[in-house]
Amino acid sequence: MRRRRITTAWMLLPLCGLFASVARAGTTLLSESDAAAGVRAALERGANVAVAGLGRTDGFLANPKVRIELPGFLSDAAKLLKATGQRRRVDELVTAMNRAAEAAVPEAKTLLVGAVKSMSVEDALKIVRGSETSVTEFFSGKTREPLGVKFLPIVSRATERVALAKKYDAVAGKAAAMGLLKRDDADLNGYVTGKALDGLYFMIGEEEKKIRRDPLGTGSALLRKVFGG
Repeated sequence: MRRRRITTAWMLLPLCGLFASVARAGTTLLSESDAAAGVRAALERGANVAVAGLGRTDGFLANPKVRIELPGFLSDAAKLLKATGQRRRVDELVTAMNRAAEAAVPEAKTLLVGAVKSMSVEDALKIVRGSETSVTEFFSGKTREPLGVKFLPIVSRATERVALAKKYDAVAGKAAAMGLLKRDDADLNGYVTGKALDGLYFMIGEEEKKIRRDPLGTGSALLRKVFGG
């Protein structure tokens, strides 16, 4: 009788191991609702950090990672202008471009956070399991075009205050016609708008990387659960 009980116990050991594995998996399995909530939290955190950092005086101008410089050929021409005593005028234009971007960025937060509503459960799971900037990439695809529409008039109003804006367009237009400059960079307002968006998504991406690398450091139980695996 004792031998039969021992034999039965040995037979049950593999099943105990199986049930233990299932139990462990159940505790770490990411639900669809958690994935969606985690992506939403990551986006809101990234948007808040990016907008707070960029949407203020010197947010672009003093940050070498996102500072907006004159494009291509005009950047080389600016060096020549500086060498001929025109530094102040060049600096004035560069400052105006960055100030325009700084003025436009605060408009992004509402649209970025609102874009979460268009995210499906499948999207959320793919995003969580994707690259270190997949949250940012998803929302860039959803919001870049409408944000460009919102940014452009703000940028235009800011650059109108600088007399050099029209001169930029005239010189840039000729440079583009000669193949010295990209057509997209020939319009000052369009160029600054594009660069402002580049800087915004770059900074959101940097925050997303931090979340993924150290979810514990965020202090959020949800982010730790969703991105901690």
